Amino acid sequence: MSEYDLAIIGKGAAAFSAAIKISELTSNQIKIAMIGYGPIGGTCVNVGCVPSKYLIEASKNFEMAKKPLYDGIKADASIDFDKFMESLNGFVSDERKEKYEKVIKNFDNIDLYDGKAKFLDKNTVAVNNDRITAFNFLIATGSKTFIPDIKGLTDYYTSENIWNIRKIPEKLVILGSGEVAIELAYAFSNFGSEVHIFNRSDRILKGFDEDITDNLRKIMENHGIKFHTGVNINEIKSKTLFYGNNSVNFDEIIVATGRIPNIDDLDLNKAGIKFNNRGIIVDKYFKTSNENIYAAGDCVDQELKLETLAGKEGAVSAENIFGSEKTVNIKNVPWVVFCDPNVASVGYTEKELKSMNIKYNIRKIDLKNVVKANILKSNDGIAKVISDENGTIIGVQVLAPNAAEFIIEGVYLIQNKLTYNDIINSSHVFPTVAESIKIAGQSFIRDISKMSCCME
Repeated sequence: MSEYDLAIIGKGAAAFSAAIKISELTSNQIKIAMIGYGPIGGTCVNVGCVPSKYLIEASKNFEMAKKPLYDGIKADASIDFDKFMESLNGFVSDERKEKYEKVIKNFDNIDLYDGKAKFLDKNTVAVNNDRITAFNFLIATGSKTFIPDIKGLTDYYTSENIWNIRKIPEKLVILGSGEVAIELAYAFSNFGSEVHIFNRSDRILKGFDEDITDNLRKIMENHGIKFHTGVNINEIKSKTLFYGNNSVNFDEIIVATGRIPNIDDLDLNKAGIKFNNRGIIVDKYFKTSNENIYAAGDCVDQELKLETLAGKEGAVSAENIFGSEKTVNIKNVPWVVFCDPNVASVGYTEKELKSMNIKYNIRKIDLKNVVKANILKSNDGIAKVISDENGTIIGVQVLAPNAAEFIIEGVYLIQNKLTYNDIINSSHVFPTVAESIKIAGQSFIRDISKMSCCME
């Protein structure tokens, strides 16, 4: 039996963040076991953020090479998709090596165990033939794709294995309408697939306000993506999906119907840990119902599942294990869908504020008012700023090119309790798409149609 000061179950973003933070705080004097299965680095680097954004950026490059945006430019493009996917997986391998495999070697106090952990009691887990005890545990096992119960759904891709595909599907069905579904639909549409999105709900991207998502849906439909929302699938048979009285033939199908906590095999009951179908239940300090065990990241019962949030929670929970009482305000955490235009949000949405009966003011501008968006020939989006009754910013949502790069401005506004006057009084670079937030701020005090480009 091996004894440790801390055992971390998982080896992704939350796990690494916690292990590094505790090692830094204790000058590598704390003995840590990190337990996990599959490639080191977890979801984000292996099958999530890194490969998906590589796929998206390459698809944009291919689309623009086929169809240049500007008059007078002629181009043509072809693709060796098998070779491209080799490059994608090679890039993932390189990033995993640089950001995880090499990093772990800097910490002699961390022992890495490859295998599934299963609790035997409140302070012991079994891993393969090893038994590990620890004074404290951190559970950071992440999430996995939810597979719906649909008759005939047997041969499919998910965001975990789509990276094995080697041929562009002529006709692609995607089940789901969340972030993963929208991003993959966008990328494969750029590569030339006829993409059909199916969803039981009438909504897409339910975490955003409807004015944002309705606008995005129109943009994607103009791009050739076909939405089938508010429908139930009867069955799938011989590469045909049947719904209602209709059917769609397809070459490949991707299941992207959301993610669920990866906690099934842990035997949490033996450790006295409370959980539900949304994840492990924790208090605001990430402590579970067992006072010696904490949990962080996608395995926790919380509304957002993000790599950056998991990393933050891993670091904070690590400090709390050693006596701090730090929390994470989820309303200060930005999130983005990397289609083009990007969809980005931080803070409260209108829907949330209405449900809580909180009074608010809102200003929304079309991107046609933003010169850089016009230059980019991508001006169908929206910038929306929400304030409370005193003018303090409490929400920002943007549907715009490069929104992922500047939604951090919304974070600073909300985190520091700044007002729309603070937006107005801060000079922005012209021309940028980020200027859309300033113009939205200016619309609190004036008619922007009567405003010149650089009006302060």
